[in-house]
Amino acid sequence: MRAVVADLVASAPAIIVALGTSVLNAVREATNSIPVVFVGISDPEGIGIVANLARPGGNMTGLANFEPSMGGKWLQTLKETAPRLTQVGVLRFAGTQGRILKSIEDSASSSGMKTVDCPVRDAPAIRTSIESFGDAPDTGLIVFPDPVFAASRSVIFELAAKQHMPAIYPFRSDAQAGGLLSYGINIFDQLRRSAFYVDKILRGSRPADLPVQAPTKFELVVNLKTAKAMGLDIPKTLLARADEVIE
Repeated sequence: MRAVVADLVASAPAIIVALGTSVLNAVREATNSIPVVFVGISDPEGIGIVANLARPGGNMTGLANFEPSMGGKWLQTLKETAPRLTQVGVLRFAGTQGRILKSIEDSASSSGMKTVDCPVRDAPAIRTSIESFGDAPDTGLIVFPDPVFAASRSVIFELAAKQHMPAIYPFRSDAQAGGLLSYGINIFDQLRRSAFYVDKILRGSRPADLPVQAPTKFELVVNLKTAKAMGLDIPKTLLARADEVIE
């Protein structure tokens, strides 16, 4: 990744579009002068990508995919799906997305639920973390957005099914691939919107002056096939709100 980005920066492009945190971090290491528009970054202010959302400063701006409050929404949706839940595990890449985790912890506390933070860095740790708490009754799982989880999606699905653990994921593709629920942004909508900032910067605007845009289009997807396999009845109110129901 770093070698590819270094070659890109050496070619002196007018602008770089970076999709995802790992790509953006490599770009940050390689340049602080080439304008950058990022897409698919969770809580960019909280993780130090920009000075603040209204006036980013520096050479980067773009579109955030998940704000801190999204954590509480994931928990509420999961609780609505399985009202008996008393505990939720949070699978996140170690050292990231702390403010989203805090949103979940606050929401869980107000609902009388316990939160189990599971910071991991690789696939073996994913299995170990889920197995460490998944045997407890009435336990759910929230999976944060990160490439390491996308690459290990089949393992997460397997463990959630084995332990009859309701889980919510951040992207439509997760539910389409077999996850129980997904609630998150439409990444293709964000990619289309990023073109607006690319155009403005190429016309002379500075990234430092362009506010980071919040997500505007969200999707709730329910996989009824997975729910039935788990013996879980999805409330009709949730099905009525879903953008897609997979049967």
